[in-house]
Amino acid sequence: MRWALVKVSLAVTAMVVVAFAVPLGLVVKEMARDRAFSNAERRAAGLAPVLAITTDREELDRAVATTEDGAAGRMAVHVPAADEPGGKALEIGTRRAGAEDLRTTRRLGRATIAEVPGGSVLLQPTALSSGQVAVVELFVPEGEVTNGVATAWLVLAGVGIALIVGSVAVADRLGVRMVRPAQRLAGAAHDLGEGRLGARVPEEGPPELKSAAIAFNSMADQVVQLLANERELAADLSHRLRTPLTVLRLNAASLGSGPAAEQTRAAVAQLEREVDTIIRTARDAKPQTQATGPGAGCDASEVVRERMDFWSALAEDEGRKVRVAGVERPVRIPVARPELVAALDALLGNVFRHTPEGTAFSVDVHNGEDAVIVLVSDAGPGIPDPAAALTRGNSGHRDGSTGLGLDIVRRMAESTGGDVRIGHSVLGGTEVRVWIGLDARRSGGTGGRRGHRVVRRRRGATGSRRSVES
Repeated sequence: MRWALVKVSLAVTAMVVVAFAVPLGLVVKEMARDRAFSNAERRAAGLAPVLAITTDREELDRAVATTEDGAAGRMAVHVPAADEPGGKALEIGTRRAGAEDLRTTRRLGRATIAEVPGGSVLLQPTALSSGQVAVVELFVPEGEVTNGVATAWLVLAGVGIALIVGSVAVADRLGVRMVRPAQRLAGAAHDLGEGRLGARVPEEGPPELKSAAIAFNSMADQVVQLLANERELAADLSHRLRTPLTVLRLNAASLGSGPAAEQTRAAVAQLEREVDTIIRTARDAKPQTQATGPGAGCDASEVVRERMDFWSALAEDEGRKVRVAGVERPVRIPVARPELVAALDALLGNVFRHTPEGTAFSVDVHNGEDAVIVLVSDAGPGIPDPAAALTRGNSGHRDGSTGLGLDIVRRMAESTGGDVRIGHSVLGGTEVRVWIGLDARRSGGTGGRRGHRVVRRRRGATGSRRSVES
């Protein structure tokens, strides 16, 4: 497709350039010729007053010599012989035109142009006082007729070549912009077909291909989820066989001795081993499901909705008001689904664990150009030292807290080039802001995000909330 666009652009631009440049070049040539002969006609007409007054040879010689063309030997005057007996024709200057051209000019009574070696001559008829017609001959060199034509043609050719090169370059860039996303999509589909379930594509390019990439990534996530569900289902179904197998093994143990009893006990033991193997295989299987690449990750809105459905039931039991915002549209982030689920559960678990019953809380998702921000706010009492709360293993001396919850959130955010901040929420308690970078490769994927622009400035970080727990 890329080369097809380049070829089409080249053909169309070349046709347009030829269609306009060739006629324009001919017009330029004709204009230069008309300009040269118009100037020559004007200069030739300068002798008309002299010829109207006198036909004396000496006077005419002086008049011709005083002109620029006469001094350069490019002007001649042809005066016909007088009607009186013994009259002779006068010819002043160097004659280049033929006798037939002179007779034709006198007969027509208007200026004519004749081709001569080295250029052309303008023959300008002038009426004499005797009623006869004299002819002023002015030589116009070929260089004067084509003056500026070559330069104009070169300019036209340069402009045409520049247009062709520019159109080809633009078509090539457009082709690359269209073809590369399609190639990446095809490659990811090929990888997914070969069993590499972590294949994802960047969600960029033209709107149609971007939509296709989003649909492909969502499909791939669903495939991974379906496979995981199937493995869990196989493990669960196999695990359900343990109870009847236990009964069967106990019954087989009571069969006493004998070949049949030993065979039955051996068969039951073998069946139990096979069931254990199925369970271990289903639960321990780790296919390549970790998404990789610019389009990898999960839909943060979907995960937030799912976890809030889970926690809302407990919030209703405790009389807590819950608000969720910013999850109406898909928000893809470069974080694996299990990691985001663990981080959200850690944050929401802290709300329930370290705030009194009836305390309201909210979850907001903000989607920016280079980052996604998840805000978890509550109306609780806060914690005295927010900086210490972000330190791994520091529980803030709260009972039942391991101090690892916010550290899990921090490591998840820093893996994308983001960070975690604790501030004062509008609800009166603590706000945990999780900054998730959308391009972990650019930021290196290590450490917190430095020098970024804070979306909202809080009144400080001293009124924060709770200990860190997962």
